[in-house]
Amino acid sequence: MLEYAGILLVAFIFAVVLGFILIPVLRRLKIGQNVRTVGPKTHLSKSGTPTMGGLIFLISALVVTVVFMPRNPLGYLVLFMAVASGGIGFADDYLKVVRKRPLGLMARYKLAGQIVFSVVFYLFLKAINFDEALVIPWLGPVNLGWAYPVFVLLVTVGTVNATNLADGIDGLAGGLGIITLLGYAVIGYSADIPGIVYAAAALAGGILGFLVYNLHPAKVFMGDIGSLTIGGAIAAMAVLSHTEILLFFGLGIVFVLETVSVILQVLKFKLTGRRVFLMAPIHHHFELKGWSEWKICLVFWLIQLVGTAAAVAVYLLAY
Repeated sequence: MLEYAGILLVAFIFAVVLGFILIPVLRRLKIGQNVRTVGPKTHLSKSGTPTMGGLIFLISALVVTVVFMPRNPLGYLVLFMAVASGGIGFADDYLKVVRKRPLGLMARYKLAGQIVFSVVFYLFLKAINFDEALVIPWLGPVNLGWAYPVFVLLVTVGTVNATNLADGIDGLAGGLGIITLLGYAVIGYSADIPGIVYAAAALAGGILGFLVYNLHPAKVFMGDIGSLTIGGAIAAMAVLSHTEILLFFGLGIVFVLETVSVILQVLKFKLTGRRVFLMAPIHHHFELKGWSEWKICLVFWLIQLVGTAAAVAVYLLAY
C-alpha cells in the first residue's frame, strides 16, 4: 500500500511543479476562460482566468503511471480512456479559447468521438477476454449477452458527460474526482487489480496538485480536457472492476445528482415552461441561493465521500 501512496505523492509533486510552469504560459498565450453571461453573475469576474489546466494532471498521471506501473493491460486501458476523453475535451477547449468559437466542438461531434472511443475500449476488452458481465451486489454476475457492449457504451459516455456537468465552480469537480478515484484505489487493491490502483493513485495525486491552483479563487480552470479526463478514467475503472452499479448509486453520487438536475430542469421547462431549480446543474442553484463556492464544495464533497465510503463497504461485503 505504501507503494501506491508513493505514486500519489510523486504525481502530486509533479503536478504542482508542472502547474507552476504551465499556468504562466497559458496566461501569456491568453488562453483564458470566456464566462457565459447566462451563468451566475458572480462568475463574470472570472473571465480571462487561464483554462485547459486539466493538462496539468493529465500529463502528471500519464507520466507517473507509465514510469512506475508494471506492464498491466487494465492499467493501460484506464489510461487510454483518460487520454481519449481528455483529447475530445482538448479539442473543445481549443476551439473555444484559441479559435474563439463560443460553442466549441459541436455536440454531435463530441458525442461521436465518445462513442468511437467507447467502442474501441470495448474491443480491447474483447481482445483480453474480459468477463462480459454485470455484477449485482449479493446476487453475483448477470450475463447481458449482446447487450453488454451497449451497456459499456452507456456507462462510458454517461460518466464522461456527468463529470463535465460537475465542473462549474472552483475546485468542485477536482475534489469529487479525487474522492471517487481513491474509492477505486481501495476497490482495485481489494480485488487485486493493480492497474486500477496505479492509475487511480496517480490521477488522484495529479488532481490534488492541480487543486493547489484551482481552489477558490482559482488561478486556473481545468477546462473540458480536465473534466472529461476524470470521467473517462472513472468510467474505465467502473467497467474493469464490474462496479457500474456502485458508481451510479455511491462512488459517483454527486455526478449523478448533477446530471439528474439537468434532465429534470430541461423536461420541466419543455413541458410546463417553468423550472425546477433556479439554475442547473444543481450547484448553480445553491450558488444563486446565496451559498459560497466553498460551502457548495464542502457539502458536495461530503456527499460524495459518504456515497463512496458506502459503495466501498458494499463492495467489500458483497463482491
